[in-house]
Amino acid sequence: MIRGTIIVATEICKACELCITACPQDCLELSSQLNSKGYRYAQLKNDLCTGCINCAIVCPDSAITVYRQPKANK
Repeated sequence: MIRGTIIVATEICKACELCITACPQDCLELSSQLNSKGYRYAQLKNDLCTGCINCAIVCPDSAITVYRQPKANK
């Protein structure tokens, strides 16, 4: 299985939750912490991310960067 991870620009995220509903692996949640603007920001809640980029595509503020790990050689 392909593995991925995300980095959220926490100061840009406005907690719209579009990324959470777009994630087919149910990997995202809102943090219990607040950014400087008073918003809870998106974060990974488990390690099931496949790097599908759905979250980054739907983010209206481009606050999410997706990284994929290369496939292991056989």
